[in-house]
Amino acid sequence: MNAAKQLREKLNQTPMVVAPFVYDALQAKIAERVGFEAVYMTGFGTAAARGFPDLGLLTMSEMVENVRTIARSVQIPVICDADTGYGNPVNVWRTVNEYERAGAAALHIEDQVWPKRCGFLAGKQVIPQDEMVPKVRAACDARRDPDTVIIARTDALAVHGWDEVVRRAAAYREAGADLIFVDGIRTLDDLRNYAERLKNLPLLYNGQLLPVAELARHGFKLTIYSGTLLHYYQSARSALSELKETGAVKPIAQDNAFRELIDLLGVDEMDALGKKYTGR
Repeated sequence: MNAAKQLREKLNQTPMVVAPFVYDALQAKIAERVGFEAVYMTGFGTAAARGFPDLGLLTMSEMVENVRTIARSVQIPVICDADTGYGNPVNVWRTVNEYERAGAAALHIEDQVWPKRCGFLAGKQVIPQDEMVPKVRAACDARRDPDTVIIARTDALAVHGWDEVVRRAAAYREAGADLIFVDGIRTLDDLRNYAERLKNLPLLYNGQLLPVAELARHGFKLTIYSGTLLHYYQSARSALSELKETGAVKPIAQDNAFRELIDLLGVDEMDALGKKYTGR
């Protein structure tokens, strides 16, 4: 079963799918190993890993390269940030084609102007609803695999408020989007409004305001869990700061960790393949 079909079945059969933020293949492989059913390729993290802020500075090709790297490293579905689709409906068509070829099981496009901004930064602007609807329709029509999940994201909350969000969400769903994604949910009141005002739509939630079990009770079909992103940053920063300040990093069970890591990366499988062809 391909990854898109896996994801669609999980969305139909489970109360809520949880996909932690990842921005490289190692993080994705760890998430798979510990038991997650999907991962989310974060645009913020993809940009950050290349030394850029999430301000629309990466190209579609750079994003697709990361989709391909992550998707080929795991067997679980990869849900992907596709920013605004990188242009008009024709650009969106190509974006969907390229993401699918790279292995994306799902992708979201948003209604921000280009260049976009991270959904939790101030200063966002959105395009008119009647410009976004054709982009959603193009994304849905462009699918080669009917199981590929198309997610329509709106950033209108911070710009225009809930009434506009409700109108846009209904329009994007009518245009064919499989899931609706309202970004910029900052408070528990926002979260409750999201779940209640759009309760008749299939919803994606981005954040960590509540534990996963409580989020599921709000009726979300998919949660992309952003908290992992800051933990990657904080863990690396803490270790490097400690090394710089003290000349050492607190020891961990290095032998066990190294064995786990080489197992995760498939060293034994590669060695066996080498022996098969070289006898060594």
